[in-house]
Amino acid sequence: MPEGDALARFARLVGAALEGRRIAAAEARGPGPVPRVELLVGQAVERVESIGKNLLIHFENGLTLRSHLRMYGTWHVYRPGEPWRRAASRARLVLETRDAVVVNFDAPVVELLETRAVSHHPPIAGLGPDLLGDEFDVGEVVRRFRDPALAGVSIGDAIMDQRVMAGVGNIWKHETLFRCGIYPWRRVRDLSDEQLAAIAETARRLLRAAAGKDAGAKRPRYFVYGKSGRPCARCGTRLLSAPQGNDVRRTVWCPRCQPPLPGDPPPPGRS
Repeated sequence: MPEGDALARFARLVGAALEGRRIAAAEARGPGPVPRVELLVGQAVERVESIGKNLLIHFENGLTLRSHLRMYGTWHVYRPGEPWRRAASRARLVLETRDAVVVNFDAPVVELLETRAVSHHPPIAGLGPDLLGDEFDVGEVVRRFRDPALAGVSIGDAIMDQRVMAGVGNIWKHETLFRCGIYPWRRVRDLSDEQLAAIAETARRLLRAAAGKDAGAKRPRYFVYGKSGRPCARCGTRLLSAPQGNDVRRTVWCPRCQPPLPGDPPPPGRS
C-alpha cells in the first residue's frame, strides 16, 4: 500500500502537471461509483495536496477530487499522445490539459466533493495528526494511542491506525519499531507515554526523509522490512517474521534488537 511519503511524491508529480492549468477533458470509470468529472472541464486546478494516504485535487469552482490508492493504485503523468505504461482498462480517472495527461490507475476510491466540506468528510475528519504536516502535535498522538479501545492492541497494529496518526503503512511500521527497539506484539497499554512519543517522532522523521520534506535528508534504509531470515544489519541475529492482525502480510523483527519483555504475547506462526 502506498504510504504517506509516496502520496506526498504523487502530489508533487500531479501538482507539477495540473496546478494553474485548466482541464480540457476528464473521464472517470468504475468499478464502483463514478464521480461526475465532467463538472471539472474548463476549470483550473488551484492546488494538489496529500493528507495521510489521501490525494486531494482542488479546483477553482469549489470542487475537490479525493482519491485513496489502497493496495495497488498509482498516478502517472504523460505527454499528450505518449503511450501509457499500464493498460487503459485499469484507468480509474483521466484528466487532460493542453500539455499533460494525468491518469489514476487502479485506485478503488475516487470521489468528487465540495471543497468546503472536505475537512468534515469522515475519511479526512477521522484522521490523526498528519506525519508530513508542517505542524505536528506529538501529545495529541499519544492521547489517541491512549484510547481505551487500543489498550490491548499490539503496537504493530496500532501504529498503522490512521485515526492515531496519518501516513504510516507497512514499511514504516517495520522501520519505526526497529529503530525504537520495540517488539511489534507489545500491547499499547504496556508502553510508556515516552515510548509512544518516540514512536510518533521516529515515524515522522522517517516519513519526512522518505518524502524529501527535509533538506539534505536521505531516504532511510530498510533494516527489517522485507528481510525475513537475513542477519540483522546491527547485531547479526537472524530476523524473524510472523503474521500480525488482519494483515495477510508478515511482520519482520529482530529478536535481539526488539526483544519481548515478560508478559508480552508470543507472535503467532513465527518463522
